[in-house]
Amino acid sequence: MKNPIQIKRVFLIVLDSLGAGEMPDSAEFGDRGVNTLRSLSRSKELFIPNLKRLGIGNIDGLGFMGTTEEQQAAVCKLSELSNGKDSTVGHWEMSGIVSRSPLPTFPDGFPKEITDRFSQLTGRGVICNKPYSGTQVIADYGVEHMRTGDLIVYTSADSVFQVAAHEDIVPVEQLYKYCETARKMLTGKYGVGRVIARPFAGDPGSFVRTSRRHDFSIEPPEETLLDALKAADKDVISIGKIKDLFAGRGLTRTYATSGNADGMARTMELVDCDFNGLCFVNLVDFDMLYGHRQDADGYAHALSEFDKWLGEFLPKLRGDDLLMITADHGCDPADESTDHTREYVPLIMYGRQILPVNLGIQRGFTNIAATIADIFDLNYKYEGFTILGEISNMRRHLIGAARRARQNSYSPYSGFRVGAALLAESGKIYTGCNMENSAFSPTICAERVAFAKAVSVGEKAFRMIAIVGGRGDGDIEEECPPCGVCRQVMSEYCGSDFRIILADGPKWRGKCGGYKEYRLCELLPLAFNIC
Repeated sequence: MKNPIQIKRVFLIVLDSLGAGEMPDSAEFGDRGVNTLRSLSRSKELFIPNLKRLGIGNIDGLGFMGTTEEQQAAVCKLSELSNGKDSTVGHWEMSGIVSRSPLPTFPDGFPKEITDRFSQLTGRGVICNKPYSGTQVIADYGVEHMRTGDLIVYTSADSVFQVAAHEDIVPVEQLYKYCETARKMLTGKYGVGRVIARPFAGDPGSFVRTSRRHDFSIEPPEETLLDALKAADKDVISIGKIKDLFAGRGLTRTYATSGNADGMARTMELVDCDFNGLCFVNLVDFDMLYGHRQDADGYAHALSEFDKWLGEFLPKLRGDDLLMITADHGCDPADESTDHTREYVPLIMYGRQILPVNLGIQRGFTNIAATIADIFDLNYKYEGFTILGEISNMRRHLIGAARRARQNSYSPYSGFRVGAALLAESGKIYTGCNMENSAFSPTICAERVAFAKAVSVGEKAFRMIAIVGGRGDGDIEEECPPCGVCRQVMSEYCGSDFRIILADGPKWRGKCGGYKEYRLCELLPLAFNIC
């Protein structure tokens, strides 16, 4: 029987640049001792109780964030397989594409043939043309730009061609057209990952970048997870710069955002909407406003704001939802550079059907694509490995719930304590324990308690039940099959293929001992039927 997890909606939220520590090859990228999350943990502005409850501090190497014994989500950290450390490469990898060759960078500025061609096509001159901080470049070249109308072209350690212009000198829509021109021009050995429009405003001495930044990404070289989802008639919803990073490909609905607050608001709206597929979110402020500007306190405050929003978002998730929180690279606000940093990224997976386990270190952001493809049964293969089986073994999850329910058993006469956990088609789990009375009438069995709870709130269809039982307060030692009455009750609501999980073996912590699985027709071959 295929794993019974049934996910209808996946919310994949990328906290742009929230790195989780240096990788073994980080030094090859000029990054030594980097750890974005460690830098944030030192800030007095950091307050993330919801992320801690999910288990961010239980991820390998992140104990400084604060561990918990009541971890609520599956967690791990992912290493990057691609040769890079920027948003395009990171997002592509989590959608299934590993970039073996790095996208071109220009540490000495762009060749004259490129700037001359760009100037010819736009009718404007080019100034700067070197790696630069985005805020410093408008401070140093903004006045000249306003006087001459020349475009400020600059780059960074990433594969980017950035064009800055004052909104009073170059209207934003015109700036976008210039960047589209650059995107078409920059191909082959000059095919940078992104062309970025960087509008700014204000007076000399107080220039500020506006929220109308726009990225024009190179098109992915292969089919991505987004393409496969769309081809399977699934919803693929983009919030933030996801559309830009995939050149608009593989999407069914897009929402541009002005920053984190806008992106979180859009996501909150969508959690109340019906869709079947992926909601892919990028929250860019962490990187753009705080990482690159080396503002650790601002970054920590922004993460705290996300955590506060998360506290309102989590209760809205449905039984068939999966929330995945991750990052695309690092941008340590406390290192010596304003550039991105090569780091592991955290991955937090939360949902009612998800086991709260620690999966250690996983190789490749591609595991995200493989897991989502597995959820939606896509006919598409990725280099990564699905971790769906590790986070969603519903049998083990049910056994754990049944064990906990067993602790509430009222069985003073027989001393035989039973717990049951019933999985409804809705994804919700209903538990029950056995109850005895001194009249020695038939026990109210744990299984029937669970069914009664579920039916009383309107559940009508069920997938499986786990049952554990044994004498006294000790752990179970052998199977505890349902009585005949319970088997008949099951037949009233469930088909012959309904699964019954009978646990045995030693108690487990986060795992389980042995269990056997039966179909209802095996335990009740001839159910009573008056018709």
